[in-house]
Amino acid sequence: MRNLTITIVAIFSVFLSGCVTHHPQTAAEFRKAVPGAFTAKVESFQVNRPFSEVAKTFQANAPECLNVRVETTSKTRMSYQVIVTKFKPTVVVTKEKAELHVQQHHESGVLNVTKEPKGGYYLLVTDAYPLGQNKTQVDMYRPSMGHEPLIKAIKGWASGTNVGCPDLTKT
Repeated sequence: MRNLTITIVAIFSVFLSGCVTHHPQTAAEFRKAVPGAFTAKVESFQVNRPFSEVAKTFQANAPECLNVRVETTSKTRMSYQVIVTKFKPTVVVTKEKAELHVQQHHESGVLNVTKEPKGGYYLLVTDAYPLGQNKTQVDMYRPSMGHEPLIKAIKGWASGTNVGCPDLTKT
């Protein structure tokens, strides 16, 4: 039975690595990949808030809330798994755009089958653009499933209805 399980895991790993041959290595590559990805989407919205305030909120909240290490546990009848994930936020602000990148690096509990970018795999990229004195365009390149606390927090930061730091143990 043990040999059968090992064989099934090995076959699945080979199959999976054949399906996913390359993960985006930069935020720009991530933006290009998301529209064609099965489990990701682009969400665009406008907020009634000056661009400068949105940028300042990203700069203040991202390092405080997203530069964290999280341990999650998964238990089923057949397995027990502990995953340790280090999140890394990056905020880049220019006159034309504010960018918030969120990367995740699994320190343990997850087998990487493709090259991981420096800082971890890209989980989410948010771009904010000024639309006038009191309006900002926000484009989120994000997972289409899960990570709701993170998505809700970033939307709250952008809109000024700051919801605080997300609970990154909830996916």
